Amino acid sequence: MLEIKDLYASIEGKQILKGINLQIKPGEIHVLMGMNGAGKSCLANVLAGNPRYNIDSGEIILNGKTITESSPDEKSKLGMFMSFQNPIEISGVTIINFLRTALNEKRKSQNLPELSVIEFYGLLKEKMSQLEIPSEFSRRYLNEGFSGGEKKRSEILQMLVLNPDYIILDECDSGLDVSALKTIGETINKIHSKDKAILIITHYNRILNYLNVDQVSIMSEGKIIKTGTKELANKIERDGFKNIISGSIQ
Repeated sequence: MLEIKDLYASIEGKQILKGINLQIKPGEIHVLMGMNGAGKSCLANVLAGNPRYNIDSGEIILNGKTITESSPDEKSKLGMFMSFQNPIEISGVTIINFLRTALNEKRKSQNLPELSVIEFYGLLKEKMSQLEIPSEFSRRYLNEGFSGGEKKRSEILQMLVLNPDYIILDECDSGLDVSALKTIGETINKIHSKDKAILIITHYNRILNYLNVDQVSIMSEGKIIKTGTKELANKIERDGFKNIISGSIQ
């Protein structure tokens, strides 16, 4: 289980997270929603270990182990994965080489043998087929010249290949057409299992139409102000964030 206890965090001296308490259990798809500036992406970055953010107090616990001060690579080896809202471009590094290196590093940390080029290519081909990605995509440099939708598919492809247990998807639905949105939603459902916990950060409920969501939380001004079922997301679609937030605060 991923537990966040009374978490306060800041960046450049400005406090962004103001006492976050959240539990994401194995087998659960948890959706975090909120207006721009609510602190959703900041929470994702803090969980992933982005060094730009300072944890002022509180705890992050993964499977009973405190990982509050753990580095991003340590968290990755413990089974955490984050897809970025705006992934950076890495010129000269192809997707296939990047993913093979990342997967073999993970396997090494688990005392598993590395996959050969041929073994890895077979795995990659299978995962790309799931996402309806053409084979030549794997030879492109990571995120270089990618459209918004291509970047999202690339991030989801990384998730499929690395097969993590704790998944944080920061606005994985932005920049996608209806077809791509459906494919990614269905892919998240396929990778999901009783052993995996998934946190999806989004502004909109459109991707939720394709997901088996367990919990929805609303974030405002650095705090979780309301948690409920998928119906809470439907209320946001009908009434807007401001009405939900004002009703929650009263």
